Amino acid sequence: MEGAWHVYPLEGALELDYVDQAGNATRRWVLARELKVGPGKMLLGGIDILTEDGYRGFRVDRIQRLEDAETGLVVEHNILDWLMKLAERQAKARKRHLARVQAGA
Repeated sequence: MEGAWHVYPLEGALELDYVDQAGNATRRWVLARELKVGPGKMLLGGIDILTEDGYRGFRVDRIQRLEDAETGLVVEHNILDWLMKLAERQAKARKRHLARVQAGA
């Protein structure tokens, strides 16, 4: 949690069809790092690998299409829901892994 924002760790390589603030449609390749959910905004944070901008936040409401590079799954509707479920699955997997590591220590 970061102020009024909830920050969810997220990992993945994603291809985004994104509309920037000027209304320009672009395709972005992002190494996702986090999903931030705050008052009236949801941001996908990650590294935009084809630009020199480095780490960026992408407004989820401006993502028109998303493709998961690992699975090939294409998401065109309910993108925030899909990202939240991915973050939840990854959090559960991290907890299981941590429990196994601690049990073996």
